[in-house]
Amino acid sequence: MTRTFGRTVLAAASLASVLGLLSLGPRMTVDLSGQAPGFPSTKNGEWPYYTADVKGSRYSPLDQINASNFNQLEVAWRFKTDNLGTRPEFKLEGTPLMVKGVIYATGGTRRSVVALDGKTGELIWVHAEKEGMRAVHAPRQLSGRGLSYWTDGKGDDRVIYVTTGYRLVSLNAKTGVPVPGFGRDGVVDMKVGAMIGKGTQIDLETGEIGLHSTPTVAKDVIIVGSSFREGLTVKHHNNTKGIVRAWDAKSGKLLWTFNTIPRPGEFGNDTWEKESWAINGNTGVWTQITVDEELGLVYLPVEDPTSDLYGGHRPGNNLFGDSLVCVDLKTGQRKWHYQVVHHPIWDFDLPAAPLIADIVVAGKPIKAVALASKQGFLYVFDRVTGQPVWPIEERPVPQTDVPGEKTAPTQPFPTKPPAYSRNGVVESDLIDFTPELKAAGLEAAKRYRLGPVFTPPVVSKVEGPIATLTSGTLSGGVNWPGSGYDPELHTFFSHVCDACIAPLGLVVPPKDFSALDYVMGTAGSTFRPIVGGGEGEAADAPRPARPATPPPPPPPPPAAAGGRGTPPAPPAGGGFGATVQGLSIVKPPYGQIVAINLDRGDLVWSTPHGDTPDAVRNHPALKGLNIPKTGQSGNVGVAITKTLVISGDPSVTTTPEHPRGAMLRAYDKTNGKEVGAVWLPAPNTGSAMTYMLDGRQYIVVGVSGGNYSGEYIAFSLPAASTRGTAGGR
Repeated sequence: MTRTFGRTVLAAASLASVLGLLSLGPRMTVDLSGQAPGFPSTKNGEWPYYTADVKGSRYSPLDQINASNFNQLEVAWRFKTDNLGTRPEFKLEGTPLMVKGVIYATGGTRRSVVALDGKTGELIWVHAEKEGMRAVHAPRQLSGRGLSYWTDGKGDDRVIYVTTGYRLVSLNAKTGVPVPGFGRDGVVDMKVGAMIGKGTQIDLETGEIGLHSTPTVAKDVIIVGSSFREGLTVKHHNNTKGIVRAWDAKSGKLLWTFNTIPRPGEFGNDTWEKESWAINGNTGVWTQITVDEELGLVYLPVEDPTSDLYGGHRPGNNLFGDSLVCVDLKTGQRKWHYQVVHHPIWDFDLPAAPLIADIVVAGKPIKAVALASKQGFLYVFDRVTGQPVWPIEERPVPQTDVPGEKTAPTQPFPTKPPAYSRNGVVESDLIDFTPELKAAGLEAAKRYRLGPVFTPPVVSKVEGPIATLTSGTLSGGVNWPGSGYDPELHTFFSHVCDACIAPLGLVVPPKDFSALDYVMGTAGSTFRPIVGGGEGEAADAPRPARPATPPPPPPPPPAAAGGRGTPPAPPAGGGFGATVQGLSIVKPPYGQIVAINLDRGDLVWSTPHGDTPDAVRNHPALKGLNIPKTGQSGNVGVAITKTLVISGDPSVTTTPEHPRGAMLRAYDKTNGKEVGAVWLPAPNTGSAMTYMLDGRQYIVVGVSGGNYSGEYIAFSLPAASTRGTAGGR
């Protein structure tokens, strides 16, 4: 096993000066009124969790920045991540934290942790674990989505994160130095206890397990899920098994383990027919985990088993694949579960943090949990009992004709709320800008099998169908950036993708590549494995030799990598499937912001998000036509304030209103009207957050993509306009 070297560099003149800064001396102060002593909270202008709070809300009550002044925002500070590793990162997905006036974030190809001055962005300290080949072999590379914070409320303040090589590290929040009393010298090796098959320990260097998401910290408990390589073209169905574990936040002692593939004697094992639990893996929790601290309940959104599109090696419904599982915070014991996809074969991984929501339905208060999904359904449950708030019906769905596969005869359909995004592709979804384009779209669609949600993949045939054409599968409706919940309006807000088109075709893989009967591919094309974004880009990964004469670029893979990878450039309007003259085969909208009231289960409003793509506005076949704003395909998150929903564009455009770039946009929460926008130099790739410091509100967003390397940019109002304000609380 490669030895790990922890590195922390203090960027201030001395340790004493850093400690003075972090103890909130005269240079940095924050109003702690209304806060339990020592404990951070959004009520005090902080952003102490990846999702703002442990409930997943992404909500802050700040309102200094509002509809009247959003357009006046100016850059307050920026932090480039290029030197956090041996090479720049072009896929920065992090959301920083702000606690006690200090920004904490991850960045770069080594997944470094940085502490920054919340007013200036100046570097205070940086820490990184140099993991060598362990990081090179990691299934989840680059800087991940962020980190977590823990305090005992008495001065023991820590930053907690998961390294590329799947180690849990606890750092002193003031100095960035690993905490000696946590695990072994501040580190817990989480590969220890990860299993394959019936119980074989994986290799500690090359064994496949990792995580992009942040640990969840609640009541002195750290909860960590697990993730693996993209599941579309896997080498083995007998992969590492998904697990969720909890550690004591102070000591790093293991508290409990929940097996997402039930072992013999555990509930759900019988749903893996023919003892297939023993020869399959994945089924991890790769997204954010949320907690109701008052009830002591944890909500686990579980992903697909291996493999994402073919389940012939795992007959049965396969619990807890694609299930929301509620477990006890102290013991990890299952309280209830709900499987939203039986025998998963669509890459409908549960991608987003469940939202803790106290709602009132027909006059009755309900402690609810709302689960957003790739397939455009919002599943709402009583979070104590697991009972659906509105009926969820098992309805017959199309059945597979793939040899060796057996699909479930029915799937769950919520009766409320209505679907918030396109989740199938039928003839009425096809492009119709002009009669000629409509005819071309109908002709192109003949190569595919069309159908509603849950239409299964097909064996790809050169003569057709080459694939099932789907929407909201691999990249979702909602994907990893997740959604948000306003506890005052009782309203769910989210960006959704309506043109994340993916062709689900299966091919027999080369025998020297995979042991599966089928993997994702296109008949007649050279087989190419589909890998996750950033794989091979770890700081210590060797750079490939550059040939004297570069070969022509290979054709793009047939689909985006499960919403978690970096796909090739999409056609105009998004998607990675069929196109018509370079335009998406489906009609707009391509991407929207939506609002759903959870007291009523109604869609309140939806509005296209992002400028119409350049290739649509400038397309010769559309010249002279008045094309309404289409929005943009992609996956971005939201931040919610007292009056606004804030989200950045997922792609760049060049319009008469702004130079080439993306925009950070604000919408009125009550009606969806866009009330302001400021320019970004690159797409929004890390969800926005907001905080208040010394009477000034800031919004921070991560940008990257194309040839623009990762950068955190902070916006605030001009200093003169914030003097004398009450801080927005």
